[in-house]
Amino acid sequence: MTTINVNADRTYPVIVGRNLLDNVDQFLVGVDRVAVVYPSALSVSGETIKNSLAGVTAIGIELPNGEDSKSAEVLQFCWHALGQAGFTRNDLIISVGGGATTDVAGFAAATWLRGVNVLHIPTTLLGMVDAAIGGKTGINTDDGKNLVGAFHSPVAVLCDLNALESLPVHDYISGLAEVIKAGFIRDPRILELIESDPVGATSPNWEHTQEIIERAIQVKADVVSGDLKETLGTAVGREILNYGHTFGHAIERVENYRWRHGAAVSVGMVFIAHLARLAGRLSNEIVERHISILKSVGLPTTYVDGRWDDLLAAMKIDKKSRGDLLRFVILDDLAKPALLEGPDPTLPFAAYQEIVKAGSNA
Repeated sequence: MTTINVNADRTYPVIVGRNLLDNVDQFLVGVDRVAVVYPSALSVSGETIKNSLAGVTAIGIELPNGEDSKSAEVLQFCWHALGQAGFTRNDLIISVGGGATTDVAGFAAATWLRGVNVLHIPTTLLGMVDAAIGGKTGINTDDGKNLVGAFHSPVAVLCDLNALESLPVHDYISGLAEVIKAGFIRDPRILELIESDPVGATSPNWEHTQEIIERAIQVKADVVSGDLKETLGTAVGREILNYGHTFGHAIERVENYRWRHGAAVSVGMVFIAHLARLAGRLSNEIVERHISILKSVGLPTTYVDGRWDDLLAAMKIDKKSRGDLLRFVILDDLAKPALLEGPDPTLPFAAYQEIVKAGSNA
């Protein structure tokens, strides 16, 4: 078991290991009521955890699966359940699930009585290395992804690696995109480990699974601890965690959230690598390394033609944009993130054409 501390508005542990559910009780001191929030696909797990809690009144709040849960209507449902249970500021919400669940449960915790405690138990790779850490919470609207939300740090994050063994393989591989992102922006050792055995890396039982997860978590913990609310606006602040996400979120919106998040971010990283190369900031070698490592674990690196106008419109309302000024997190080199603001409009389109051309030639 490894503990990685995040020093944000409060210091909280991210605990990584196996058989961690016995650790939940330590967070129940002084708590009268607990709401266990889980997606319908994990109803058995959610109810098992709820029924295991001793000395508290526990309720279950079942959400729709995936991105369908990230809506104002679902959030209202959560508020109603908390109200009916008489939730006070001394009580605790526990999320059990992937990134969508931690986003919704975290936002419900941030907004109920202006803030109650939340404990995250992520069950997906994406949730463990990204969504559950850092205090970002939110829901989607018709205008885009995660445009409504709040910063609200959890009391702890329990990453029980046993949960990954039942995760569908495509969901696990999707989570690898965020692990690989951490390698490109801060910790190249992650890339080296995956490149040494890409087939093994696609299994949660791989000998280096815990190491790459812990390294990815450490990257996020370090970045978030230095810039919790993404206020620095520099190439060392929290914005670097959005590497590949501007274009990735645009894909998610254009595809009506039918794409897995990691798959969209994978294409987004290839897009941004091409953009950085076209802007004279990144070498061909690093661009090719993006394509090679992402392909090697089964992640997509191309996209279809004819969607540029929709993608551009989606990117213009991205949280990193300022007015009509597009802002992208790029790399100047491996583990050297930087910002590219207001590029010549021909460059993003040319980068898009690169991923379209690669797809048509595949």
